Amino acid sequence: MAHHHRTSEPQKQQFRRYLEKAGVIQTLTNALLALNEEREKPDNALAFVKRYFDAPGETSADTEALQQEVSELRQKFARLVAENKELKTKLQRYEPASEDGAK
Repeated sequence: MAHHHRTSEPQKQQFRRYLEKAGVIQTLTNALLALNEEREKPDNALAFVKRYFDAPGETSADTEALQQEVSELRQKFARLVAENKELKTKLQRYEPASEDGAK
């Protein structure tokens, strides 16, 4: 025998805000949109949707932070490559002179 509990409107609103803050609504919406956009619908739609909930909501923030770090490291790498090239050029100017002076 199923028993349905009636929930008041304020309780529903509070629960909805809770789900929104937790990222559940956004994640579920994204999962359903992705499922809708699939050309060939998967045999197990529930498993498809569950994949969106496997990762915690913080993943997107973590991903953004990591992408920012990658961008900064690439810029630093480019600066170091340029500096290395410049120093090699300077070194080439002085190396032959010191070799000639030693002879």
